[in-house]
Amino acid sequence: MPVRSLVLFVLAAALEIGGAWLVWQGVREHRGWGWVGAGVIALGLYGFAAALQPSAEFGRVLAAYGGVFVAGSLLWGVLVDGFRPDRWDLAGALVCLAGVALIMYGPRAAA
Repeated sequence: MPVRSLVLFVLAAALEIGGAWLVWQGVREHRGWGWVGAGVIALGLYGFAAALQPSAEFGRVLAAYGGVFVAGSLLWGVLVDGFRPDRWDLAGALVCLAGVALIMYGPRAAA
């Protein structure tokens, strides 16, 4: 389950962050409605990727995904926009990823 879950988190992050970036490019960088439309489609597909998580707990999945989003957004900035995170950005991303691990994969009593 953790491998599938992690793959889906990465897919969801790529779709959500990429979709938001496309909308940003279409609106803020004046690249046009085609970019915005592609972004909206990617954002819609993000919802499907999140819904395919093995956990049936919506709140848990979305809370954990928040940490993936934080780290993924910084990585996107590095790879796509040339952003240079500082040590506080990196420390914050690590804290968020530790939260993901605790929320999604921490030991729980059987129900």
